[in-house]
Amino acid sequence: MTSRARRTVTVSWPEANARRLARQHLSGPAPGLSPADAVGAMLGAHAQVLSAAELSVGLRGEGLTRADVRTALWADAPARRTLVKTFGPRGTVHLLPAADLPLWTGALSAVPTGPNPFPKDTRMTPDQVEEVVAAIGAALTGAELTVDELSEEVVARTGPWAGDLVMPGFQAMWPRWRQVLHLAGHRGVLAYAPNRGRRATYTNPGYTPLPGAEAQAALVERYLYAYGPASEAHFARWLAAPKRWADGLFASLAGSGAIEEVAFAGAGPAWVVAGDTDFPAGPVRGVRLLPYFDAFAIASQPRERLFPGRAYERALGGGQAGNYPVLLVDGTVAGVWHQRRSGRRIAVTVEPLEPLSAARLRALEDEVERVGAVMEGRAELTVGTVSVGPHA
Repeated sequence: MTSRARRTVTVSWPEANARRLARQHLSGPAPGLSPADAVGAMLGAHAQVLSAAELSVGLRGEGLTRADVRTALWADAPARRTLVKTFGPRGTVHLLPAADLPLWTGALSAVPTGPNPFPKDTRMTPDQVEEVVAAIGAALTGAELTVDELSEEVVARTGPWAGDLVMPGFQAMWPRWRQVLHLAGHRGVLAYAPNRGRRATYTNPGYTPLPGAEAQAALVERYLYAYGPASEAHFARWLAAPKRWADGLFASLAGSGAIEEVAFAGAGPAWVVAGDTDFPAGPVRGVRLLPYFDAFAIASQPRERLFPGRAYERALGGGQAGNYPVLLVDGTVAGVWHQRRSGRRIAVTVEPLEPLSAARLRALEDEVERVGAVMEGRAELTVGTVSVGPHA
């Protein structure tokens, strides 16, 4: 009796892109989709610009508005908050589903760190890092503090060294302890609370991280479900994690049968969740507008296929996705856009890289109307040059 080698599935770029768009609810807005479900599908909504995160979420669900996102995030009763604003992938501010916070914190807190980027006289020892993270968690338990109030608590609980003004900030120097603010978020002891006036506040969300190995395995599977086929390098880049570590993690999951290798046309070997090899047969159709830092534009690889030709130069800020809001035509980046709000009026300027047909122009008008509905305003379209540069 002979054994037959398992056939390697070959996946084309159009197939992969169509499936990603569908699973991101970007083929069309999904009826009944909650803000938390939308954020879960995209594996976190980048929220450094909160209005962009609100639009990312709202465009994926039928009838969703920014008010729905804000209610999910800031409901009066903490138990009713289904979204959490905290530090997510790449150490950047994200909206994450509250129900998934144990998974995220378990996975992110176990990712190995690279070389310390801070000057020698600025760094903290490993013991000092642990002392500060513990102080942050204790200070924020049952409290909502501004960063200045939190700083006073951390220094009081650790020592004057934590308050040394050695960290370059925005037109000021920040105290030493601030270098581990994102780490406290990854450990699950810090998240954003509702603003106090215009000032951000923080609290301890009280979630216990899952064990690191279990959480990281689950995160890889969710990533591959949303953005696969993808390679170890793609995953490492998305997470800002060491490539060698990602190689070992994928090898372990392949050995256990949790993921399987496919041939990704034009990108070489890549991975999907085991058995998840069904892809749409039809081409992607439609016009979509994605805001700053939309997860689809950031995570989809290989980037040169999503940003073909002139789009790679025009729509990427220094090669980095997310710095420009992008126009998608039939699933690929075909231009950039910008919005400017004044009261309820939202002036939307779209710069296509190629002239749009009459049918696509009508589709763009419909999409601009959706932007206005999500943002609870009246959007007006101008097709022309976007003069605004990339977001920093």
